[in-house]
Amino acid sequence: MVLVLGVSAGAGGARAMLTHSDQPHLPPIDHCQVPRRAGGAVDEPVFEAIRRMNGAADRRDELISGMAVTCRCPLHAEAIRASAGGHRVTIIDEPLAQLRYLRFTGQLPDSGSVLLYDLGSSGLTITHANCRTDTILSTKRSTVLGGDGYDTLLRWRLARHGVLTDRPTSRQHREELSSARVVTAIDIGSGDRAVVTRSDLAELCAAGIHHSASFVRQMIEESGVQPEAIVLLGGCTRNPSIREELAAMVELPIIYDPDPDYVSARGAVLLAAERPSGDVRMTQARSGASVVRATGDRRKLIAAVAVTVALGATIAGLLAMQKSTTQPTDGRAPTPVEIVAPSAGPFG
Repeated sequence: MVLVLGVSAGAGGARAMLTHSDQPHLPPIDHCQVPRRAGGAVDEPVFEAIRRMNGAADRRDELISGMAVTCRCPLHAEAIRASAGGHRVTIIDEPLAQLRYLRFTGQLPDSGSVLLYDLGSSGLTITHANCRTDTILSTKRSTVLGGDGYDTLLRWRLARHGVLTDRPTSRQHREELSSARVVTAIDIGSGDRAVVTRSDLAELCAAGIHHSASFVRQMIEESGVQPEAIVLLGGCTRNPSIREELAAMVELPIIYDPDPDYVSARGAVLLAAERPSGDVRMTQARSGASVVRATGDRRKLIAAVAVTVALGATIAGLLAMQKSTTQPTDGRAPTPVEIVAPSAGPFG
């Protein structure tokens, strides 16, 4: 057994796990999550995670024999490669690492295709991939929904009930609702309390989930290939309400790993041992990823309005919060909400 390090890089930061090459499914020897600082480059949390895991290996008097980092886009890969310095790093397309780990654990179908539904902090990435050839059939990304947006919606709801929270606290409450049905939020300044239930969070997220289900149907129609299943990835899919709502709308078998936000890092562990250096890219059957953009089609406009109504309320709530507090508790200006309308296809 060799000790290897798998790292997943994203807009929100990096996750890393240190384990033996044949045991990525077991609890790791060590792991960490490094958030991306405001204004920081994507490579900063990656190499901070690597530094921490190297320290963990040194304390155990062990040597890391392989190191792989997964990236969602070429720009992230270039930034990490440019900053690698003396690190011998394998850079891997994130969907490939996800497929590799799902295959290792027996969750991936032997044939056909799957949709990798990756709901992270900054948005949703859906990749339609062939299970046998590891080929990308199509990829789309939307910033209409994501963990950051859900945190903002939750802050808005709490503010309506007189409880002001900062971003880390609202994220903590949202993550707690993945395992607990009820969470009590406390305003540190006033001492006021507000109760939030899992159903409340599901209601806040409903517009975005409905949008993503339409997004899924559009991808299937465009590719002409019916997937065998949809794989739920990213920390946001830990919430049972989101999984149940999505399963009811897409009518596809659900594949869900108990640790969805570490699937990419676990796949990187496997590939770090198999491919010690260089870049590992996936073949694309179709031209690159597309981002959801606003157009004039009436059906797209209707779908855009549905999402805009939900997020528009968020903006109003944030404005009200700004009147009550001259500055957020984390000392930074609030991140503006980005509203993006769906692209071509039968939404609604």
